[in-house]
Amino acid sequence: MSSELPKGWIWSTLGKVCHNPQYGWTTKATKTGSLRLLRTTDITSGIINWDTVPFCEKDPENKDKYLLKGGDIVISRAGSVGYSQLIKLPQNSVFASYLIRFIPIIDKNYVAYFLKSPYYWNLISKNKIGIAVPNVNATKLKMVSIPIAPLNEQHRIVTKIEELFTKLDAGVEELKNAQAQLKRYRQSVLKAAVEGRLTAEWREQHLSASLSSSQTGKDEFEPADKLLKCILKERRERWEAEQLAKYKSKGKKSPTNWQEKYKEPTPPDTSNLPDLPEGWVWTTLGNITQPSKEKVDPKKIDEITYIGLEHIEKQTGKLLDSGLSSEIRSTKSKFSAGDLLYGKLRPYLNKVYVAEFDGICSTDILVFKPSIFVKNKFLQFYMLRDNFVRYANLNVSGVHHPRVNFKVLSEFLIALPSKNEQKKIIDIVNNIFSVIDKIELELNVNIQKSDNLRQSILKSAFKGKLVPQDPNYLPASVLLERIKSEKAKPKKFKQMEIL
Repeated sequence: MSSELPKGWIWSTLGKVCHNPQYGWTTKATKTGSLRLLRTTDITSGIINWDTVPFCEKDPENKDKYLLKGGDIVISRAGSVGYSQLIKLPQNSVFASYLIRFIPIIDKNYVAYFLKSPYYWNLISKNKIGIAVPNVNATKLKMVSIPIAPLNEQHRIVTKIEELFTKLDAGVEELKNAQAQLKRYRQSVLKAAVEGRLTAEWREQHLSASLSSSQTGKDEFEPADKLLKCILKERRERWEAEQLAKYKSKGKKSPTNWQEKYKEPTPPDTSNLPDLPEGWVWTTLGNITQPSKEKVDPKKIDEITYIGLEHIEKQTGKLLDSGLSSEIRSTKSKFSAGDLLYGKLRPYLNKVYVAEFDGICSTDILVFKPSIFVKNKFLQFYMLRDNFVRYANLNVSGVHHPRVNFKVLSEFLIALPSKNEQKKIIDIVNNIFSVIDKIELELNVNIQKSDNLRQSILKSAFKGKLVPQDPNYLPASVLLERIKSEKAKPKKFKQMEIL
């Protein structure tokens, strides 16, 4: 930040324009109690939701020492280091030990906005005053430089910032509403896809064509019930091949009537299910696909791409990033291009991806091989739907690391169309989603622009360029001298004596 300030302004430090900073109360958080405990995680969003702020397991003996009041500013020294929050209308609460409280002597909103400005964050990140994130303490924060405007100008700056931010907030709210509408539209598209409504016209055209083509022995619209028979036949053949491989690996001959051990999958009860489009059939996920059991030791293979749950974007089916097998130590699952990857840990995150390359992945990801009968992209549409997420989430096991197993997922009902209709559905949905993706990208760009504009406003504010100066205002140097004088008095400081 330039050292040049407008006439009447002066450089100071956070410690000189605030009361002595204070660390918070050390105790554990609990779900019930009478005194809430504000933590770093409660302030990082910029808005405190008091309903989610926990309570103190042990209340401080001197409650008043830690009690939060309107006008307090708390700054995080751990976790999201440097994040701050101006307290407004607090509930009966104290602040946790990883927060540091500053009580401004000058305009509290002026100080609060400065702590959101790029100047403050540059000081934190560039270690200009000995602060090395994530090592922030009260002593170092007191040394943070802050440009001080005359008091009346501080008020006008705050008013102007709030005016501009209110307009920005309204615009961002509209953008976020549009994002929410697009998410709902994605779900409506997926619902229409798996119910056959997207391909109703296509199906009507091809049904009549299929009747004539079947007479020539080339049926392009094979009904799904025939398709399901082929799937079940393939399922049995795969089971038999696996059993024979097991006998061979153990050096045993297959016993008499060993094929009778095969358990035919139970067809779903369709008595209370809605009617399906012509050519469709009800089945279950377990009837048409099974997860791969192929594992690999990363240390015993050449370097290959690794996908963890953190690399798959929630709710969209997109890959955000990837890693390398050389960075992994434990056994992982192997996948190939075209395989469907489904995150079984915390299924509410809804992480589903159809691989575009070969690689290995976390064992918390189920891998489904592609089939000549059911396209994985079609199954992905099912798994991305809200009703599939609800079903999976209602059937998890484990509290801290909730997982859903395939035995549960295998019972999920699937309305299956013919192979050609699956392909048509995929084409239609992909085309619609490509348009949605472009709109979402534009919305994200505009939201980022609003964030940049917000920072630009704050930058102008603390350079003295947001509002015009008034030469008749009492200079900030006089204000600071009064603060210094009052702080030196051996009595409890009262803000009104300064202001």
